[in-house]
Amino acid sequence: MRTLIFGAKGQLGRDLVAEFEEAGPVTGVDLPEVDVAQMDQVRAAVAEWRPDLVLNAAAYTDVEGAEADPQGAFRTNEFGAACVARAAAEAGAPVVYYSTDFVFSGDHTTPYEPFDPVAPQGEYAASKAAGETATREAAPSHFIIRTAWLYGPGGNNFVEKILRAAAERPVLRVVEDEVGSPTHTLDLAQATRALCGTAAYGTFHAVNAGSCSRYEFAQAILALAGLETSVEPCRASAFPTKAPRPAYSVLATEALTEASGFAMRPWHDALRDYMARREATA
Repeated sequence: MRTLIFGAKGQLGRDLVAEFEEAGPVTGVDLPEVDVAQMDQVRAAVAEWRPDLVLNAAAYTDVEGAEADPQGAFRTNEFGAACVARAAAEAGAPVVYYSTDFVFSGDHTTPYEPFDPVAPQGEYAASKAAGETATREAAPSHFIIRTAWLYGPGGNNFVEKILRAAAERPVLRVVEDEVGSPTHTLDLAQATRALCGTAAYGTFHAVNAGSCSRYEFAQAILALAGLETSVEPCRASAFPTKAPRPAYSVLATEALTEASGFAMRPWHDALRDYMARREATA
């Protein structure tokens, strides 16, 4: 299977390249050489590499920045998604678009199912929901994979932010009223490969099993790092943000397992693996 990955330099893109290399030839492209919002560049990449599968891991991920720059967010997350999906469809290749828990309002008390109505609350969330729609409309053979609280090697993610903060301060304050499912990019890449081995096109959720608050996640990070930095719980209102964030965004993954046979491991096990990977490359 020949796989073309857009956004290959990102934390998810790097693990996707490594995972799909086990299935056949892989080509990864990214800025500045290929801009997903430039249709001619996207078509040229697809024409050159003749993929059997296209993965779109390119994204505008600055949640706060999107509030001031909605045009930039929609350019990549919606129009870029449309360009990639259209080019993949023209080449007869299925396409994967990665979305987010942010497309939901956060007012649930039980895990969100793939079929639950979306209700994006900010510009970033709206741009990702629009990207889902654009992908569905442009490519009948599509997988839309929603994930959450993503972290991987080389990324500016929550794990790295907590570790940097712990190196600078003896006490950290972390919100306890945001609950979700931390997800390792390695696990998401494995789930993607398993799902793409099927023809079960549609929308799926892929997050590590279980859930926690940001506060509990920070505690686990510091414990696995062997750090004694104190963590104090606080409310999200203590850290006002421009972009609204879902208070509860746990995603149900049963549809993924039923379609692919792949079960996401518990988030704490995945975090332990990430910390070991991090230590090995330090």
